[in-house]
This record gives sequence, C-alpha cells and structure tokens, in this order.
Amino acid sequence: MKKIKHSLMVFLLCFPIAHAQRDFSDVEITSEKLTENVYVLFGAGGNIGLAIGQDAAYLIDDQFGPLTEKIVAHVQTITDKPINFVLNTHMHGDHTGGNENLANAGAIIIAHENVRERMARAEEPQPKEAWPVVTFNDKMTLYLKNGKSVHAMHVNPAHTDGDTYYYFPNDNVIHMGDNFFSGRYPYIDLGSGGDIDGLISNTKMALELIDDETKIIPGHGAVSSKSDLKEYTEILITLRERIKEARDSGKSLEEVQKMGISKEWDESHGQGFINADRIVEFIYKSAD
Repeated sequence: MKKIKHSLMVFLLCFPIAHAQRDFSDVEITSEKLTENVYVLFGAGGNIGLAIGQDAAYLIDDQFGPLTEKIVAHVQTITDKPINFVLNTHMHGDHTGGNENLANAGAIIIAHENVRERMARAEEPQPKEAWPVVTFNDKMTLYLKNGKSVHAMHVNPAHTDGDTYYYFPNDNVIHMGDNFFSGRYPYIDLGSGGDIDGLISNTKMALELIDDETKIIPGHGAVSSKSDLKEYTEILITLRERIKEARDSGKSLEEVQKMGISKEWDESHGQGFINADRIVEFIYKSAD
C-alpha cells in the first residue's frame, strides 16, 4: 500500500505534468474536516471529497492534472494512508483531470459506466489511463474496512448522464458533484445528457435521503446544509415553471431571456460561471 504513495511522488517528480493554458502555480489546496474520517478539499475546479479508510485513502474527484502534486501533498498532511481509490462524480475535466496521474501511480479509478463511455467518445479524449477501470450501472458500495462505507448512487441525467452521488451514511456526509452548485446557478451540460427535470428530481431525492445534520459537499461552493439544498431546489423549480410557461406560450429563447424571469436571484446566484441568460437557455432547451 505504501508503495503507491511513493510511486506517485516519483512519477510527479520525474515526469512533470504539462500545464494547460491556465496557470495553476498560485492555486492553494485547503481542506475542511467534516467528520473524523471525511474531509473536503478546495483548490481550482470541483470540490474534492477525502475519505480515510483503515488502510487507504479515497478521493472523490481530483480537479486538474497540474494540481495533483499539490493535492497529494495536502492529503499527506491529513493522513499517511495512500490514495488507492479515486471515485468520479462525472466526466468533466475539472473533476477528473488528475485521474491519469493518480492511475499511473497505482490508484484505481471508479465511476459510472457513462463516464468511461463519454471519456472514450470525446472529440479530444483523455488518455486511456484516465478512464475508469471499474464502472457500475446503478449503485455500488465500497467498504472502508473501518466499519464504515461509501455508497455510490447513479442518479437521473442532470448535469450530465453519468452523475453519481457518493453518500457516507455512517458519517452523514454526501458528495453531490455538480448536481449542486451551492449559492449559484448550475451548469446543465446539454451536450452530455444534462436535463433540468433530472436535476430537480435528483435534488428532491437527496432532500429525502438526508437530514438537518447532513453535511453536503457540492460540486462547487461551500459545504452546505439541507436548508441550502432546499433553497436551491426551490429556485430551480420556480425558474423551470416560469420558463416553461413562457416557452409554451410561443416565446422564443431570446424573448424569454429578456423577461427578467430570474431577477430575484441574479445578483446572488448569477454572477459566476452561469449567468441569467445561460440558466434560462438550459431550462428552456431541456424542460419537458
């Protein structure tokens, strides 16, 4: 087990990762302890879950490739357990960019079967080393050998068609991936099977699963609570109703975008990656 951690550091030192156009040199990896065995790591890209088992560490997502060395170094400040498993919430590069590095160091990459399929069919596919080597169809349970477990649950197509929740029932923590953009409008990847109806269905399901003490790791944003997720869900439901009504009345996308349908939340939720026009477009094009 220790060999994997050592080989990863050797790999990173001997084969520097090519930086993409983005400069990651100033990115700092930080973490927040959620329970005795579960943490969340922040850096650039999707939030990373870290679970510490009896003899291994488990990462949920791994951000961008150039950050792998920093991520591993930070994990080593938390635990001396090697990173033997990486679980992906979906296939986007800000969540899977470190797959290749960690796999080449010996970690096992796990994800829903649609993640591997989309990686393989992408116009510019990631190297095969980045693809999941263990896939599942509906659900899967991993036992951490410390009396605890993590439950992988494939959910309805929402952000993409490979979305997975990772739930730690013993710790009362759930990683929702990009089904939950805390405090901001979500990105619905229509080209990868994204769908507003699936997203609302999934967040409602999560609300039934969790309680007021559950700690939620969103794909992006701060660690959140059930009340935060409920507010997010209510916003999505209201936006869907308004946009669908306008669309069904014969209005074009451009006309609906000019109606100010989302004005109550644009200042709080629409200042990031997804603005008012984009969330209206996503819902307009995907609502049944």
